[in-house]
Amino acid sequence: MTARTWMRRLCAAVLAVGLIGCASVPGQDPRDPFEKTNRQVEAFNDAVDAALLKPVATVYRDVTPDPLRTAIGNFFGNLGDVWSTLNTAFQLRAEDTVVNLLRVGLNTLWGFGGLVDVASEMNLYRNPADFGQTLGYWGVPPGPYLVLPILGPSTVRDTLGRSIEARGDIVQGIDHVPSRNTLLGLRVVETRANLLRASAVLDEAALDKYSFTREVFLKRRQSVIDAQRNRDEE
Repeated sequence: MTARTWMRRLCAAVLAVGLIGCASVPGQDPRDPFEKTNRQVEAFNDAVDAALLKPVATVYRDVTPDPLRTAIGNFFGNLGDVWSTLNTAFQLRAEDTVVNLLRVGLNTLWGFGGLVDVASEMNLYRNPADFGQTLGYWGVPPGPYLVLPILGPSTVRDTLGRSIEARGDIVQGIDHVPSRNTLLGLRVVETRANLLRASAVLDEAALDKYSFTREVFLKRRQSVIDAQRNRDEE
């Protein structure tokens, strides 16, 4: 049994429980058997966003100097590169793994803990990868579309990936509670601030924001996995 076959069977077994009972209702998108619940969760997320996240992110964007925002984005990007390094390795992407590893080392040591992205200045660009993508690479199906509270669009496969990565999240592993909570909050606000323009375009362009978001999310996730498989076949 090859390593690829073994990994596929293992990951498929892990997700089997989540895929049971997901038969579609006639006339419903088979990828989204939980649409009614998902729409309710999306409505909750929109309410939280309108009341809290978007106003805070807007103020943060408007009052934070661009150099400071760049440094904050670089810092969290460097933490993300740690997981990307592991996932590109799991996907047997040797070149991308080496580049990501060099990025983490250079930016941590010479970029003041990741505040300065010296690696990109050396043409060592980020190769993002997450565990949901890794599962997809090894043949695990996405499973039903899900909308998670606060976190937004996902699938059964990506939710499993998120839960695994959360256990190894460097920020969540900080013992000092005030520091941990401050960094978690700052990361959420920085992420939301980066999406302000995209969310404005979405609000104006989509007749049914839920369906539009679902289509874009599912196609984008699959395209990333397909692109990597095509690279392997070349």
